[in-house]
Amino acid sequence: MNPRISRTFFVHAGIKPACALLLGLAALLPLSPASAQPIVIKFSHVVAEDTPKGRAAIYFKKLAEERTRGRVKVEVYPDGRLYRDADEIAALQKGQVQMLAPSLAKFGPLGVPEFELFDLPYVFDNYAQLHRVTFGPIGRELLNKLQPKGIVGLAYWDNGFKQMSANTPLKKPEDVKGLKMRVQPSAVLQAEMRALGAIPVTMDFTATYQALKSGTVDGTENPASNFYTQQMQDVQKYMAVTYHGFIGYAVIVNRKFWEGLPADVRANLTGAMRDATIFANDIASEANNDALAEIERTGKTQVLRLSPSERSEWKRALLGVHREMEGRIGKSLIQAVYAETGFNPAKP
Repeated sequence: MNPRISRTFFVHAGIKPACALLLGLAALLPLSPASAQPIVIKFSHVVAEDTPKGRAAIYFKKLAEERTRGRVKVEVYPDGRLYRDADEIAALQKGQVQMLAPSLAKFGPLGVPEFELFDLPYVFDNYAQLHRVTFGPIGRELLNKLQPKGIVGLAYWDNGFKQMSANTPLKKPEDVKGLKMRVQPSAVLQAEMRALGAIPVTMDFTATYQALKSGTVDGTENPASNFYTQQMQDVQKYMAVTYHGFIGYAVIVNRKFWEGLPADVRANLTGAMRDATIFANDIASEANNDALAEIERTGKTQVLRLSPSERSEWKRALLGVHREMEGRIGKSLIQAVYAETGFNPAKP
């Protein structure tokens, strides 16, 4: 605006020239952080809020908003309300959602089959062995493989070790033969079910309850917390405590969004994610133990506790999947995991 015109405007508006000068200067100043619109992170996931992942997502929201002093707003969408299992990674890549925590089994179909090492049956005996991989160089190297896909991997979150369930007792591996078993979209999990003589059926997690209820599938595999919060005890008569495999998540973010954040905001979010990961992993084991106890308490699903010898029988039946998947996952990667965890495939 021309200075003479602006002076005339303010005088006619009843504003003194000195005040006009202050108003003009104020218009040139940037907005304060408090008055700026917050950066919105849409965090979508497909499980219930009271699962380990659901609770950890809420905890991350709390930490992120506190530590950025309101500059970031995290909107958490549980139970597949925003995107279904099959759609969420594509939505992240397009920037329609900023953050996800998909199951590690999702990255094989994305073109990074090395992540399917986490699906190998009985490759981890406990969380300590698992964390040597997820918190070590193998875990970091795998997350880095997501960057060409437009994704930044931030952390691994535990869920838990899986149980087999069906409407017939599953005491021995051969009891699964002929059953239609829902699995995640993982070549390893399909091979696992075929090794047991079962028919693998790939299906969205959010569709599994109805499929079990209608008989489209006969059974499935889940950590106890997923089983219980999805009320599968209403549609599954038996659960075998096999602890045959692990389900975990990678917290991921759209790469363009992440790299475009102010450096201080990114640093605050990185710290919030680190502490949310500690929280997530601390509650995972307890949540699954509590859920298993609740499943037993309801009496709707009979929980079959396996003896050490019975569990060894399941392990012997499934270890062949490791060798079968060497060409897909990479023999050297599988061997590196064995070395990290002390796993000996010759001693089931």
